Amino acid sequence: MTTKNINGYSMHYIDSGKGIALLFIHPPVLTSLNFIYQIQGLSSHFRTIAFDIRGHGKSQPSQQAVTYPLIAQDIKQLMDQMGIDKVFLCGYSTGGSIVLEFLLTYPERAWGGIVISGMSEVNERRLRNKISLGIALSKIRAVGTIALSNAWSQTKQPSLFYKLFNDARQGNFKNVEQYYQYSLKYNCTSRLGEIHLPVLLVYGEKDKLFYPYAKILHQQLPVNELVFIPKMDHRLPTKAAEALNELIKQFVHRFSL
Repeated sequence: MTTKNINGYSMHYIDSGKGIALLFIHPPVLTSLNFIYQIQGLSSHFRTIAFDIRGHGKSQPSQQAVTYPLIAQDIKQLMDQMGIDKVFLCGYSTGGSIVLEFLLTYPERAWGGIVISGMSEVNERRLRNKISLGIALSKIRAVGTIALSNAWSQTKQPSLFYKLFNDARQGNFKNVEQYYQYSLKYNCTSRLGEIHLPVLLVYGEKDKLFYPYAKILHQQLPVNELVFIPKMDHRLPTKAAEALNELIKQFVHRFSL
């Protein structure tokens, strides 16, 4: 892992491989390590980059409130410092919303996007309740509790679990809360028609809660492909890595020629 000064804070990131760049974006509390199987599986084909969002993992806490536009600015500055003109952005869960925000704000800096178990808005009670629980736990500084639950849900493989947990529990409670809070109010659904870059939408067949979000994106994004991975739930980067990596590989090859 490497460090750069980005927009006034110290960002930790992973950079592996050469070629067309893929940049991965994690949800609250989790970190760049959640994409370890993508880094391992795809870095022989592409340049794979994953970073810890402000106040998450080994990245420095942020004095500014964590918002999607700010994270998009951080991504752009990271690309500038690395000399990368364009990337494929790949976001998991709320990280998928940041992919959409980046494509809307800096379309000239992207080849396209990959949204894994993601959404353009949070519009129903069950998901709002899950996010609200994250906010409540963050308010009482219980980031370690969220980290334990999230790491355990991502993998039961002991060595990876401990790595994910130890990284996630370092999150700054204020920045984690801000990330959760922004995800509740974010809504770019009315602007999806402005995204003319290709977007790959990937969901787990068992992730019924996210079917309506997949439908919105599939119906309103001008250029997209929707794929459901059989017998899988929400946690695709760690639990369906092989299938996900193959879908990403095919998509990137198709739209980077």
